[in-house]
Amino acid sequence: MTPRRRERRVIAVAGAAALVAVGLNLALSAVAAHRRRKRRELPGFTAQVNLSAAEIKRLADRIIAKSKDTYDSVAAVPLDKVSYANAIAPLAELDALQFPLVQACLLPRMVSPSEDVRRASAEAEKRLDAHFMLCSNNKSPIISCKVTRQREDVYRVIKAFAVKGERIGPEATRFVQCLVKEFERNGAKLPQSKRKEMEKLKYHISELSLKYIQNMNDFTKFLLLSEDELAGMPLEFIKDLEKVDGKLKVLLTSYHVTPILEHCKVGSTRKLIAVAYGQKGGKENLGILENLVQLRHRLARLLGYSNYSEFAIELRMPRTSRKVLEFLEEMSEQLNDLANRELSILKDLKMKEEGNPHFSMEDLLYYIKRAEEFKIDLDIGEIKQYFPVSLVISGMMKMFQDLFALQFEEIKDAEVWHDTVRVFSVWDASSSDLLGYFFLDIFARFRLLCYYLNVQKTLMGIRHCCDSLKLSGVHHISNRATFSRFSGLRLEGDFAEIPSLLLENWCYESISLKMMSGFHQDITKSITSEACQSLKRRRDLFAGLKLKQEILLCLVDQIIHSSENVDIDDLLKDLHPKVMLGIPLLEGTSPASCFPRIAVGYDAVFAADLFVSKFKDDLLNQHAGLRFRNKVLAPGGSRDPLEIITDYLGREPSLQPFILSRKMNSL
Repeated sequence: MTPRRRERRVIAVAGAAALVAVGLNLALSAVAAHRRRKRRELPGFTAQVNLSAAEIKRLADRIIAKSKDTYDSVAAVPLDKVSYANAIAPLAELDALQFPLVQACLLPRMVSPSEDVRRASAEAEKRLDAHFMLCSNNKSPIISCKVTRQREDVYRVIKAFAVKGERIGPEATRFVQCLVKEFERNGAKLPQSKRKEMEKLKYHISELSLKYIQNMNDFTKFLLLSEDELAGMPLEFIKDLEKVDGKLKVLLTSYHVTPILEHCKVGSTRKLIAVAYGQKGGKENLGILENLVQLRHRLARLLGYSNYSEFAIELRMPRTSRKVLEFLEEMSEQLNDLANRELSILKDLKMKEEGNPHFSMEDLLYYIKRAEEFKIDLDIGEIKQYFPVSLVISGMMKMFQDLFALQFEEIKDAEVWHDTVRVFSVWDASSSDLLGYFFLDIFARFRLLCYYLNVQKTLMGIRHCCDSLKLSGVHHISNRATFSRFSGLRLEGDFAEIPSLLLENWCYESISLKMMSGFHQDITKSITSEACQSLKRRRDLFAGLKLKQEILLCLVDQIIHSSENVDIDDLLKDLHPKVMLGIPLLEGTSPASCFPRIAVGYDAVFAADLFVSKFKDDLLNQHAGLRFRNKVLAPGGSRDPLEIITDYLGREPSLQPFILSRKMNSL
């Protein structure tokens, strides 16, 4: 590889790596504003991480102007003279150039200590959104900075090149295919009248989606309960409740609802809370959802798909809605034995405590919590004492180095946006090649959070440890794709989550937990093996029933988006007892009015297969880790994700390891 090409790759990697660990949401008091002093330069690194408000505005202007010029240039190419050099290469180069620049504009909104800079960054985001019409799909535009391809004149040139069949390499071919698909999914091949119809549909879908969310956020209903009705609640919870007319005010937010469903001994109170919370979106949201489904179907059919589900799933690993439904039904069936055993345990607990064998949805969280208290001897507050921040970070670095044959070196006095940010260079341990840089920013500041802790004494919970292990930067820095479009931070949906979900498994294994732990008063004392085992059992406690709940919502989502005129409430009433082992939908609730974000998917299943098949028996197996880095992380999006996973495993992925891993640590 030439030095110039290697430098381009380092620059592309380094630009996005600044996002690597932003967001563990621990705390630190606000520190003084920027200090302008001489900073150490990073070889091969041209991204800007500490722009002023004025610089952000000027950079956004440059990005927009350059984008328009490039698209105009490609659109002007005569269709009979299209070539890779004049039709495709300019768009690929623009993509690589602008990806780190867009990040430089938008990152300050999340991390800068200066209010003026944050405001300028937010304004730049609006302007760039308006120009690019970003397909954010509820993700940060920094990560999914992907143009909605709608210019018909540019599409005609790209399509002409694709039809021409010029011989190019496999990665370039995939890039062209992705370009064509993006344009066509955004209506570029539709006639003008149909494109206008599409834009109206998108506008209405966006408006209704926002209204649906707003209705849930604006829900202000509360209940007034007596202390007797809240029997079993921790004293601290009771003390925090506002008193109104001699009663306690319970807000119907997860902050109040979840603790009550977990701890309140009074069954009638749990039911009252569960029913009220289950009506959060109300009939208005149910009507909005029904309208949304119909509009989505119309949009999909306009673009040539049979239904919205086929449109939405096309870019994900299953590819078709039929495969998704088969996957969900198979998973539900394979979880039946486990979930039935779990439900039997909960019913026995309820019979002993209440003398009532009838089990309802409002009982689920309470008796799961009771079973956890009986079966698992674990004090989470005590566990946190073994995870000081500095030790977690150093242990995590060592584990990544050992597993993926990487070398991290901290760089002092690099240009950063805050004095607490740390910068690391990343090297290939065998070749000594510089792979990129990442910026580690783990403490919240300004007014986003109001925790003020001593940095040296800050302790991390196991959830934060898992978050730190899910460094997407390892994926991105390990990426060796030629095209920026296929970089680690810009992968499609479920495939992008697999590395993070895979690494999360190390959070529950003794060898890795001991590498990251040490009692905060005596770091030579690491967490015990018994505590590690208890943490794993706690993670998988009643996994069958919990997954069944997710499967139910996924099935509803798939069915309503692949069929016409489905009565959503009737569908839920019919499916609920079938999936939830005879437990009926709680009367008076309408889950469709407050659909949560659905989590279960191919990514979790494939990650479990990768872990069990390649790492479980030897957690620091560098051969397996290096093969994963080279075969899965390095290609990024330059190959079909399912082909990448199958090639690494040596077979097609299987559901069995995921199911067995949940059964192994069950009660």
